[in-house]
Amino acid sequence: QVQLVESGGGLVQAGASLKLSCAASGFTFSTASVAWFRQAPGKEREFVACMRQSGPTFYGNSMEARFTISRDNVKNTVYLQMISLKSEDTAVYYCAAVLGNFYYTKADSYDIWGQGTQVTVSS
Repeated sequence: QVQLVESGGGLVQAGASLKLSCAASGFTFSTASVAWFRQAPGKEREFVACMRQSGPTFYGNSMEARFTISRDNVKNTVYLQMISLKSEDTAVYYCAAVLGNFYYTKADSYDIWGQGTQVTVSS
């Protein structure tokens, strides 16, 4: 069964750090490009960061300063390290994957999705 399972979300205070994880199964993770998106209430899904199969990364607007995407192809896991969190970072965070070596920033380019993990930042 092809799936992505996110974990690591929660309620934190502004200024805190949080590391999200996304465990992949059912497909050859090392051959996939992966990404993180987020969706706040009443807003469209927003691109956060992506990482190509070969390793290079790309970030959404203003994301790179505080967010870092990484992957462990032995553990079949992609991570999102977030620092200096702000209330506007509150959202459901989703990981996504697509087989191949791509920089995709649009959600509909990815065909494997996790269920999401809630991140709430209190001010």
